[in-house]
Amino acid sequence: MKGATVTDGQDFRIRAMRPEEITLAVDWAAAEGWNPGHADAACFSTVDAHGFLLGELDGRPAAAISCVNYDDRFAFLGFYIVRPDLRGRGLGLRIWNAAIAHAGPRTVGLDGVVAQQESYKASGFTLAYPNIRYGGSVAPAAASRADVVALEEIPFPALQADDATVFPAPRAAFLRAWIDAPGHVGRALLRDGRLAAWGVIRPARDGRKIGPLVADDRVGAEAVLAALVSGADGGDIFLDVPSVNRDAVALAQDHGLKPVFETARMYTGPIRPVRLERVFGVTTFELG
Repeated sequence: MKGATVTDGQDFRIRAMRPEEITLAVDWAAAEGWNPGHADAACFSTVDAHGFLLGELDGRPAAAISCVNYDDRFAFLGFYIVRPDLRGRGLGLRIWNAAIAHAGPRTVGLDGVVAQQESYKASGFTLAYPNIRYGGSVAPAAASRADVVALEEIPFPALQADDATVFPAPRAAFLRAWIDAPGHVGRALLRDGRLAAWGVIRPARDGRKIGPLVADDRVGAEAVLAALVSGADGGDIFLDVPSVNRDAVALAQDHGLKPVFETARMYTGPIRPVRLERVFGVTTFELG
């Protein structure tokens, strides 16, 4: 019965997804218009073996959520979806509570749709800043640059150290999977032998998404963006930008990209300092 809560005669159970089941959450996200990448599910499964939850009603998938624990201080929540025909029955709150319980005392982050911002505030989340997804076509660069190299040429410890300046927790396994995933292409800019900017582009359900895009300044971000787009074979490009980074916003706008989606980056508590002025593209709204 539409709008009713689950009755005693219905069996709603919540369990951890198996790695191969994460594809279901990704498919549901695609149906909601979130436009995930083709290889996202395999990368997401590397972070927390128990962080993706599935709610089953009478043995059938009914709701999903993820709350992946990166370390003992930080977790990130995403994929909060109830099957459309089962909404309004209290299933969402039950799987939400299970996800928050999985995080324990950690600070939890999320990128929530604007319409749910007040609900998240009621659950203890505080707005940090909006993220804006920009999309559209970008003209490829005319020529390659000698100082832009394949991301695989960068020693992984150097990449980890750079990522630590822009993300609230270590994520070595995820980064390795993200770089090596089929269809993912990474580029890096070197200045005097030092990593100054880097990024990854990947095929998505619609076009291609760039993320992360990390740079010391806009000039570096421009160089890596151009290198990533040059091999994209046309089509739309999507870039998720922290609205507080004015240079990142200007970069997207000056390339003719238009706002197509917005999220609210929110946290339940403090995080370690991150340099948002270096974030020109968010890795993924689902895992931070």
